[in-house]
Amino acid sequence: MAARPPLSRRGLLTLLGASALLAGCGGANNSSPPSAELPGPDQRIRYADEHPDQYGVLGLPRDTPPKGVLVLLHGGFWLSEYGADLMEPMAADFRDRGFATWNVEYRRVGNGGGFPRTFEDVAAAVDHVQQLDEVAGLDVHLIGHSAGGHLAVWAASRTARTPGGAPRTVPTSTISLSGVLDLSSAASGGLGNGAAEALMAALPDDARSDYAVADPCALVPARGAVFAVHAQDDQIVPRDQSTTYVQLDGSAGGKAELVTVPGGHFDVIDPTSAAWKQIVQLLEGQ
Repeated sequence: MAARPPLSRRGLLTLLGASALLAGCGGANNSSPPSAELPGPDQRIRYADEHPDQYGVLGLPRDTPPKGVLVLLHGGFWLSEYGADLMEPMAADFRDRGFATWNVEYRRVGNGGGFPRTFEDVAAAVDHVQQLDEVAGLDVHLIGHSAGGHLAVWAASRTARTPGGAPRTVPTSTISLSGVLDLSSAASGGLGNGAAEALMAALPDDARSDYAVADPCALVPARGAVFAVHAQDDQIVPRDQSTTYVQLDGSAGGKAELVTVPGGHFDVIDPTSAAWKQIVQLLEGQ
């Protein structure tokens, strides 16, 4: 996959259709995502064969056995304009720290995705870790940003009735980075200019059974530890998306924890940011 040109803050929000948020995202706290090219095609592994975007990129640390495998799920309001290359800068940093990375692409709104297909892809990609000989037997950690945070926590909450069925891969921990964790309120409130409604093809009142198996807040408690990391100056995904989830998960007997870090929405995936050290400490503390 060829690298996209670096994305400006304004360009990202325009393509996401979030014009209502544009004026609030002009400061340095909501910097544009780091840009990097994915590794070559020979490092891509398909987890399904129905669509070209059903693949992951497996990356291994150099000269050392991996100490865990990180399943990375990118954001972009579930839209097809954005892909797994958004996560490659952080994937490279994690590999330098001795972790294997499984950077997942999936069908998105605009290229055949949406409910339930996006969810089925994520379920299949996470379960496919069991077939990767290079990381067999390692602890699995799910890490997702923004819409990918939603998908990561959802994947840690799967049941026999969710898309993709009961999980074959159970994560040790899940880290949501400014994730959209309260899908129903995101849809009802028009977050991202209707991105959650577009993902589900309906508002919650019109598709209660679908939201019941797609919204992490409806699937509490998640399996394993969940860290809901949220940037304190995030002007794209409101902080209450994380606080609401943590409260509900805790009430259901879960282990979710709110972690506030400095910076804006994209600082949480930028290895050069002030927030990054705290995120790495969460992972290495597992």
